[in-house]
Amino acid sequence: MYAITGISGQVGGALADALLQAGQSVRAVVRDAKKGEPWAARGCEVANARMTDANALAQAFEGAHGVFILLPPQFDPLPGFPETREVIEAVVSAVQRAKPRKIVCLSTIGAQAKETNLLTQHTLLQDALIAQPIPVTFLRPGWFMENSAWDVQSAREEGVVHSFLQPLDRAIPMVATEDVGRTAARLLMDDSHGTRVVELEGPQRVSPRDIAAAFSAVLGKPVTAQAVPRESWRDMFEQQCMKNPMPRIRMLDGFNEGWIDFEGHSEDIVKGEVDIESIVRKLCA
Repeated sequence: MYAITGISGQVGGALADALLQAGQSVRAVVRDAKKGEPWAARGCEVANARMTDANALAQAFEGAHGVFILLPPQFDPLPGFPETREVIEAVVSAVQRAKPRKIVCLSTIGAQAKETNLLTQHTLLQDALIAQPIPVTFLRPGWFMENSAWDVQSAREEGVVHSFLQPLDRAIPMVATEDVGRTAARLLMDDSHGTRVVELEGPQRVSPRDIAAAFSAVLGKPVTAQAVPRESWRDMFEQQCMKNPMPRIRMLDGFNEGWIDFEGHSEDIVKGEVDIESIVRKLCA
């Protein structure tokens, strides 16, 4: 049996789908019982646990062959990431008590970066899980293609994709959440031991201009990419009610400056199957 946190999200849901299709038993770990109902209807066990509740998490992980760990998203963290540190403390305590045979942790491209940025939350979790004895695999996907959901309205109404990723013709590793979920399922079910890092991207790298071209093909109208000026980011994010925008800004800088990237050899990077046009088509449907 595999215990899945974050099962209500896109990655966790795709992972659970893949496990169920493979005939595996799944325990859905949810913070709200209603979110577990669709999974119970599909034959899953359901465990209620908040990611900050070590006792409830330990019970949710008890008896699991493998556990999938996904940090709750924290897009506007307080300085020092206290919210994330509270989750990490609970998760580490829970796995040490429940003692699953293996852990697969959703990490991120650039988790090895030394500069503090929004993705540093994953670095902190990685450091904590490495320090405990249970074998753990860190799955590091590229930029999620589904982030293009933010571009649907402007592409339709203005014929423009407003991009924080720059320069506009620079392609970076991107991946669909469906591929992330399927890969996580394979990693949970394989016979690996010890600590490892698996880096994952889509079938080809994607630039902002590639995203605009995908919207153009799907919408049947010209769509272009426009860079959002770097000097406008802080004011823009603060107008969106962010209290601490610098981690997000530094994450974007990391992608644009190249210090958020994969660290392994190119031949070792796992390739997904889903391309950007397929994702844009789903987002526009």
